Amino acid sequence: MPPTILQTGTDAAASGVTLDLLCGFQARQNGCVIELPHTAQRLLAFLALHDRPVQRAHVAGTLWIDSSEEHAQAALRTTLWRIRQRAQDLVATTATAMALGRHVSVDLHNAGECARRALRWGGSPRSGDVAVLCEAGDLLPDWYDDWLAIERERFRQLRLLALDALCEDFREQGRYRDAIVVGMASVAAEPLRESAHRALIRAHLEAGNRGEAVRGYELFRSLLQDQLGVSPTPELQALVLPL
Repeated sequence: MPPTILQTGTDAAASGVTLDLLCGFQARQNGCVIELPHTAQRLLAFLALHDRPVQRAHVAGTLWIDSSEEHAQAALRTTLWRIRQRAQDLVATTATAMALGRHVSVDLHNAGECARRALRWGGSPRSGDVAVLCEAGDLLPDWYDDWLAIERERFRQLRLLALDALCEDFREQGRYRDAIVVGMASVAAEPLRESAHRALIRAHLEAGNRGEAVRGYELFRSLLQDQLGVSPTPELQALVLPL
């Protein structure tokens, strides 16, 4: 059974604590940026990637992998102290484990929920989901920690799948403008992804934008040839060859 995590001193929801990890790191309380050293940022980001309490020894060993166990534990205690000097609500702890404060709002979690709804994994999409997914960026793109790599790629793929699904949904509903906006966001996120280009080209065609469809195809064909030395699949070619 996981250890019980002590609640922090005040309700973080009431104090407006948010943690942004997409496009870059930022912690805020009541709209004001909380200035934190990089060691503190790494600790908060690491905890945000776990949906349950994490053993202190594991946190210290991962974040200070090149240090002795004693030094890593001391560094963790110092980092935790520095965080609490700036905001009491960000981390909850026991003697052996820690977790992100239970009411801290994390943009990565919100975007993930939006993506799962778009894929019909957790209910139907909500009105604000499209904007969240279109505007979301990569998870801490300028960080190079090994423990981030898998989660960064997992979220990137989840977002791309969700954008493709939304583009197709809007196209089938005749909402071509929305389909094109979402399709463009997907293409911008991964220019070499054929499924994104295919969905966008279909939306242009059904909206009557034949020129945009051909232009989009030619741009993708040229990019594929330049970057990978390959051509679009016959399925994609078939969409524009009759034009």
